[in-house]
Amino acid sequence: MRIDIVTLFPGMVTPVLAESMLGRAQTRGLVDIRVVNLRDYAGGRHRVTDDYQFGGGGGMVLKPEPLFVAVEALRTPGARVVLLDPRGRTLTHEVAAALARESHLILLAGRYEGVDARVGEGLADDSISIGDYVVTGGELPALVVTDAVTRLLPGVLGAEGAAERESFADGLLEPPQYTRPEAYRGARVPSVLLSGDHARIVRWRRVRAIWVTWRERPDLLATARLTEDERKLVERFERGETPDEIDPA
Repeated sequence: MRIDIVTLFPGMVTPVLAESMLGRAQTRGLVDIRVVNLRDYAGGRHRVTDDYQFGGGGGMVLKPEPLFVAVEALRTPGARVVLLDPRGRTLTHEVAAALARESHLILLAGRYEGVDARVGEGLADDSISIGDYVVTGGELPALVVTDAVTRLLPGVLGAEGAAERESFADGLLEPPQYTRPEAYRGARVPSVLLSGDHARIVRWRRVRAIWVTWRERPDLLATARLTEDERKLVERFERGETPDEIDPA
């Protein structure tokens, strides 16, 4: 997969892409991520990329010309152009998974007061928001999308099926996780995780994942992939039972 991030501030993006999973994925040739300076596609002596908005109002707006020219230069057959926009659809695991099936993503990072509406109407194939809050520009959202998509590409996470076991992959949050030491400040690792009984561990983790989701994000349960027995677990939680009462650790 190829991902182009079009931005006025490459310095906000480039260092992050060289680190950790994103850096390793590029080194291994699993993804090709490029940072594109929008100013390189602006015309005129001063390469102006923004202007005052018609009708008045505070703040500058990114001009359409540089973005159109940049995308036209970068676009490959089948490329999907995504505008990072607080008015876009919310990034979810399902959205990231769909984007991960594309061959080429062009991510447009907005700035200042916004982006000329003609970009969203006539250039972008999609618009995505990372949540109901305001950030200074589209660079951080573009990095979030890049990270969420890249980790779903085959081979990036290493262990087969690792992405499918993470939070939201089946509509649930992840269960509690523990590492050494077995006891710390009076708190011990649940004995089931030390038992070596794989089937029991799988059951324990599933029950706790449902419990955590019910407690922290009950809205997710409406679309989570649960069996009939697991739906009954939720009903038991609603009646006041705890995971330890249902499936002791």
